[in-house]
Amino acid sequence: MRFYRRSPGRPRRLGVLAGSFNPPTVAHAELAYAAQFHVDQVLFVVPSILPHKQYFGATLEQRLELLDRADLATGYGIATSEQGLFIDIARDCRAHFGSQTRLYFVCGRDAAERILAWDYGRAGVVEEMLREFELLVAPRGGDFQAPSEFRQRIHPLEIRPLEIREQWSDVSSTEVRERIQRGEPWEHLVPEPIVERVRAIYS
Repeated sequence: MRFYRRSPGRPRRLGVLAGSFNPPTVAHAELAYAAQFHVDQVLFVVPSILPHKQYFGATLEQRLELLDRADLATGYGIATSEQGLFIDIARDCRAHFGSQTRLYFVCGRDAAERILAWDYGRAGVVEEMLREFELLVAPRGGDFQAPSEFRQRIHPLEIRPLEIREQWSDVSSTEVRERIQRGEPWEHLVPEPIVERVRAIYS
């Protein structure tokens, strides 16, 4: 793991937002804001190798720059990881923050469902992952109901307030890119500090 921006100190609870951030959106900002009520620090992680897709659009360096400029949370960190799976990112975090830091991966309902239902090629991988980290799951297109056997390791993440939750729950980086290509309004879907930089990279 390589840090682009690192928060001082060793948190007791670390919230990890891992993704491609192509580009960062207001939905990412809402996730980070909500996570701060559960954790001491938020760390954004961009894998240098994406596990299920290829790099296109912004380069890795540009994505790190956008995250740095976006002002997504209070005292947040930014890092890259050579691996893209949550379990590998968690082990990278563990190597840097130590065994006393509890790791919480922050995600939406859709991502949580993929994590639990993915075919990992062998049994027991989900249990193995949830021993390494816990999940903070935000509603996205509906509330997430954790399987009973995992409820001690998967926690709901409430988005403030209800009207914002409904307004931004379907925002995605894909929508931003597609709106730019179609010439439709998109500026309201990304944090204000990065609007002009997003325009320069994706237009």
